[in-house]
Amino acid sequence: MEKIKMKVPLVEMDGDEMTRVIWKMIKDELLEPYIDLKTEYYDLGLKHRDETDDQVTVDAALATKKYGVAVKCATITPNAERVREYNLKQMWKSPNGTIRAILDGTVFRAPILVDCVKPFVKTWKKPITVARHAYGDVYRDVEYRVEGPGRAELVFTAENGEVSRQTIHDFKGAGVLLGMHNLDQSVSSFARACFNYALDVKQDLWFATKDTISKKYDHTFKDIFQEIYKKEYEARFKAAGIEYFYTLIDDAVARIIRSEGGMVWACKNYDGDVMSDMVATAFGSLAMMTSVLVSPEGFYEFEAAHGTVQRHYYQHLKGEETSTNSMATLFAWTGALRKRGEIDGINELVDFAGNLEAASLKTIEEGVMTKDLAQLAQLPDIKVVNTADFLKEIRARLDSML
Repeated sequence: MEKIKMKVPLVEMDGDEMTRVIWKMIKDELLEPYIDLKTEYYDLGLKHRDETDDQVTVDAALATKKYGVAVKCATITPNAERVREYNLKQMWKSPNGTIRAILDGTVFRAPILVDCVKPFVKTWKKPITVARHAYGDVYRDVEYRVEGPGRAELVFTAENGEVSRQTIHDFKGAGVLLGMHNLDQSVSSFARACFNYALDVKQDLWFATKDTISKKYDHTFKDIFQEIYKKEYEARFKAAGIEYFYTLIDDAVARIIRSEGGMVWACKNYDGDVMSDMVATAFGSLAMMTSVLVSPEGFYEFEAAHGTVQRHYYQHLKGEETSTNSMATLFAWTGALRKRGEIDGINELVDFAGNLEAASLKTIEEGVMTKDLAQLAQLPDIKVVNTADFLKEIRARLDSML
């Protein structure tokens, strides 16, 4: 068959370790044989980020603003151990945090469901989408290590020169400080994205923070959501037969566990990070989760919502066989290709993305899967395959569908 032509490139952000290996496998096995793939490539591998003083991450985010759609591989956010391992200049911030700060917006994460893998939470019958605010909080924080006695203050100097000071703590000894911020404009964009998404999928929207403890920071989120809902969305929600409600984050967790699923759960940035991992794992696997950042300006960044699979990478370097689940990375590519096709009016690209997803799900449903899913799947006959062979099995089914 003739390769599908693309008009506008995707922004391609390569990553680290085992997911970087899988990234190339997916392109070689499942994309380039079928698509005249156009991408603007950015190497977000940790070594290259260090070489460019992390400017490559900023450039990739700006390119996403230029072209509108990006696909990102999993990347390392270095800790002290990684700084030593890679001999880094400094402990670079999360590349996801940098990209999201530039694009703003909301990350929507939902499980990839297959019939043979049942949720660990027995009551869950429908997927749960976590809507995660993609700006601020600990991902854009300022930190300070206190080495001895002294006073820590929160100081704000207004544009007119007026100064406000509040004592954070009078330290008697060593400790640590953390400063966070957010923006009313970003929270408003987050709220509208969540309301619009809930209307699109016709599902209830839950929002949860800890406003009883954080009476200014979290309360601001709660108030902005409520104001926008009352002014812009209440009538539309009622007409659609869906509900919006706010509750405390601990109450939301309890309700989610007792529910049958089928809702959009809006969370602040770090809460969304943790809760989306919980939802993914409870549905089966971190590698079975879609993730897309939707910016208020209409930019899209699709990614694999898990780590770089470090342990498998070290096995790979030793020449040992690995059985790494590539579904989240594969669905990042299909999501980006589908959106590129929708924006550019290329129906063949949209159809191809759907067929590739269907072929991957069919592969698992027919009992061919990687080791992580084999431990969970409820099938009489299961064939466990290695990382490369799983993609080859998908290709065989894709070819029979095309």
